[in-house]
Amino acid sequence: MIGMIMGTYMLTCMFFRPWAGHLVQKYGPDKVLRVLLLVNGTALVLYTVSGLEGFFVARFMQGVSTAFFSMALQIGIIDSLSEEERSQGVSLYSLFTYMPSIAGPLIAFGIWEWGGMNAFTVAMVAIAVTTGLFGYSMSMQPATGEQQPKEAQKTAWVRMVGQPSLAVCSALMLAASVVFGSVTVFIPLYASQVPYGNAGVYLMIQAGMIVLARFLLRKRVPSDGKWHPRFVTGIMLLSSCAALLLSLSATAGPLVLYASAVLMGIAQALLYPTLMTFLTFVLPASSRNVLIGLFIASADLGISLGGVAMGPIADRLSYTGMYTVCAVLALAMAALAAVYRKKADVAAV
Repeated sequence: MIGMIMGTYMLTCMFFRPWAGHLVQKYGPDKVLRVLLLVNGTALVLYTVSGLEGFFVARFMQGVSTAFFSMALQIGIIDSLSEEERSQGVSLYSLFTYMPSIAGPLIAFGIWEWGGMNAFTVAMVAIAVTTGLFGYSMSMQPATGEQQPKEAQKTAWVRMVGQPSLAVCSALMLAASVVFGSVTVFIPLYASQVPYGNAGVYLMIQAGMIVLARFLLRKRVPSDGKWHPRFVTGIMLLSSCAALLLSLSATAGPLVLYASAVLMGIAQALLYPTLMTFLTFVLPASSRNVLIGLFIASADLGISLGGVAMGPIADRLSYTGMYTVCAVLALAMAALAAVYRKKADVAAV
């Protein structure tokens, strides 16, 4: 039941990403953000007054909210910052979206242990009110992309999937997210097979590296609109090496396991800001938001496939074999990043 509830959230996010990009392009991030704050607040309150069945509705609402909310914020950041600061803005955004996933469960558990359902209800209402007040008091720059006539928009929808930059970046993000997702899903089971291995320590090291790398290395992320094959290839090689170390840790011991966590955290921290920033420069301005939505949807799909697709492989080959497959997949994508060269005709600013 818990898996179905979480799956509802991920699938909803993935499905609504491109549509969210279209509506943000049409109405601007301000209006979309404010409407979604109301939807998210309603979902938070729904958790406190409904049973398990109501959680499906709440997670669906939060999936829609996340899809639109993240698109509105990212487009607002992209439009508000200069080109030189764009990569830092995306890096800091991804950092602050990741931190609640670390502290949130601990805080929620503490609130529940301290005050039970009453304290949890007060906390949810307070979060809904606080985010609503903050969101309605802020303003963003309007979307910079010009609105097209309907016929031109239809043509853009037909052409957009053929963007080579989008195809390459989405393939890289999809493959890497499969690796990241397989770690999240299976490391609690796999770590027990490693002598002195601990899944909690692994995930703590990985999360710490994600936070540190996104903050300390944010200025290293390219923000010039150029494809940097060595940089992107290096990130994919990090994820490949991390997966390979995971596959070896069952026999090599805990040091190899935790070294994998360090490399995996760095790769996960750098890949998304790098590809996202690159796409904001090279995608056609008229359909940029929709295309970015498709790119983010590929990340959502990859995380889901990390559990759904890698599970049967682990059953057939063992966890060691499954992480070896992940290493080969990331290595293949590193080769793609190395040979890809941005086409001059994809940029339309």
